[in-house]
Amino acid sequence: MTIQIAYLIIISMFSKMLISIFVWAIGVLLTIVLFFAMFFLTILTFPFDPKRKIVHAQCFWWADIVVALNPFWQVTVKGLENIDRSRTYVIVANHQSLADIIVIYKIKTQFKWVAKASLFEIPILGWNLMLAKHIKIERGQYSSIKKVYREASEWLNKGISVTFFPEGTRSETGNIRDFQNGAFKLAIKEKVAVLPIRVEGTSDAIKKGSWIFEGKRPASITVLPAIETKDLNTEDFEKLRDEARNRIVAAS
Repeated sequence: MTIQIAYLIIISMFSKMLISIFVWAIGVLLTIVLFFAMFFLTILTFPFDPKRKIVHAQCFWWADIVVALNPFWQVTVKGLENIDRSRTYVIVANHQSLADIIVIYKIKTQFKWVAKASLFEIPILGWNLMLAKHIKIERGQYSSIKKVYREASEWLNKGISVTFFPEGTRSETGNIRDFQNGAFKLAIKEKVAVLPIRVEGTSDAIKKGSWIFEGKRPASITVLPAIETKDLNTEDFEKLRDEARNRIVAAS
């Protein structure tokens, strides 16, 4: 009986490995296809789409297909009625794993990521980030941080939302870390609303340090009502920061 159980465990592990290899291979292939779509559309739309809206929108179908073809993921999207497509936001979301990037595209909204520089160095993925004109940040470099907020302000003034992970890095425990101040100072300075997003379950969707998918894992993304900033002053950034974090935490 013990030998039979061990055999079944080995078979189960082997099956998970094979399926995981297939899922990763499909994901890489789709990302390559995405790159070529973004590259050619960048050339075709260059004269009349300087904001790269059409290029950015290619990530919507990419995210839908990546999620749909992964038998281990079950993603639920809630609160889309809280997005006013005619408005510009500073979008803030908690951060659990690399899967956050994929699922947040499912809100199908125009925005620019503030993403760490190391992601731009990854072949194909980094090229896609550059083609869509996302914002690169070098952690710990003051000059880079100033450049990030200058670029973010420019995009907001052009009517394009900007997305931050205000925890600064992925949560190791799943608990939401303290938020950094920058996104909220920016929102008050530019007088744009903060749009909080709660991401849940993605830490199990892609476990840190592992490439094997461990069975069906539900994940969800919840778009919460926007927090207005028009009546806030510069010194109110802590109040805004804590309000956004509290709403995200309470949405669990």
